[in-house]
Amino acid sequence: MPRDEHGNLVAGTVSPRRPIPASIPRPEYVGRAAPAPYDGDDIYTPEQVELIRESGRIAATAVELAGEAIRPGVRTDELDVIVHDYIVSQDAYPSTVGYRGFPKAVCTSINEVICHGIPDDTVLENGDIINIDVTAFKNGVHGDLSKTFIVGEARQEVVDLVDRTREAMNRGIKAVAPGRQINVIGRAIESYAKRFGYGVVRDYTGHGVGTAFHSGLIVPHYDAAPAFDQVMEVGMVFTIEPMLTMGTLEHPGAIAWDTWADDWTITTRDKALTAQFEHTLVVTERGADILTLP
Repeated sequence: MPRDEHGNLVAGTVSPRRPIPASIPRPEYVGRAAPAPYDGDDIYTPEQVELIRESGRIAATAVELAGEAIRPGVRTDELDVIVHDYIVSQDAYPSTVGYRGFPKAVCTSINEVICHGIPDDTVLENGDIINIDVTAFKNGVHGDLSKTFIVGEARQEVVDLVDRTREAMNRGIKAVAPGRQINVIGRAIESYAKRFGYGVVRDYTGHGVGTAFHSGLIVPHYDAAPAFDQVMEVGMVFTIEPMLTMGTLEHPGAIAWDTWADDWTITTRDKALTAQFEHTLVVTERGADILTLP
């Protein structure tokens, strides 16, 4: 099993990339080293929003199907098969496949992995937590979400971390309103996380999403004021995806992290557990409408 003598994760064996029917349209970045620069904005028409919702529904259903299979003894590569096969069955493309070389249809981030874990032969164990991050591309638009699951039964402090990270995301979503600055989202998230002594990962953020996987719009999950003062507008689409950790802070407000040799997997430097939840949403006259529900 890909864990060291201390129980910390190490890289496992990644299976070959799975085929996707040629009839399914690809995002423009597939087969390229990086996406083309995005020169659009983050405001979408109601018709475009409904297309994003369709992609979001496909991604969200894939997350739930993977979640139903999570239990001790399952390999993360098995979860990738579930996600990959479902998305393809909906004539959609798994957005992560081929994005800057990422090989799989889902990111599987276990325990100390903050984000971007690659499915491999790692076996889930009782008490683990695992984040399932899926994006689907259909009709020229992406829908992106993630959810953290508990494997079997976990300690109460681990259950609390997962529950409170979900609530942190929800509080960020509730802070969304036209006329407000983007930075109020992070203020709501960080103020809640601080109540429990959790650290908020600063270097990985929410982002604009739609015709581009990542548009360039940044949504911090910490109180970044007066920076990130862009004003939210009706029709703006982006993700909110806080990552909280029980670990120690490198300096006030910051979490130290490391990158594996695969250039994707990001772990807490102190190996503390970390959880994440994410939704894609659109700003409405009344607040936010979540676009990534099954």
